[in-house]
Amino acid sequence: MNEQNFKNHGRFVAAYHFIASAALLAILIGSIVNIVHSSRDNVYSASLILALTLVVTLLWYQLRLFPLKAQDRVIRAEENFRHFVLTGKPLDKRLTLSQIIALRFASDEEFLALAKKAVEEKLSAKQIKTAVQQWKADHHRM
Repeated sequence: MNEQNFKNHGRFVAAYHFIASAALLAILIGSIVNIVHSSRDNVYSASLILALTLVVTLLWYQLRLFPLKAQDRVIRAEENFRHFVLTGKPLDKRLTLSQIIALRFASDEEFLALAKKAVEEKLSAKQIKTAVQQWKADHHRM
């Protein structure tokens, strides 16, 4: 496995991000075209197809969102614990969740200084990740 860094840390699952999303988009467009071109006799079944497509689209989105939210909570807890182990104090409450998630890539040697800088300079997640010199890989986030 290649060493993880800022340029390659993002992860895409082809079956989910590309194939399923493209298929879902095609089905959504097809169901809209179907309802627009349906006769009076078929408008009910065309409406059901569109409703079903919308429900499946919502489920597809939520199936991605729920685990990411759980991972975000775990990362926040892990990084708060790491900060506590290094300093005896919890993370600064002014750090946003996206900043904390970005800080997980910082090595222990630069973590404290970067966390302080993130608060003081209101760094974005991208700015934090690009400031990391010794990248600590995270191969578990999806």
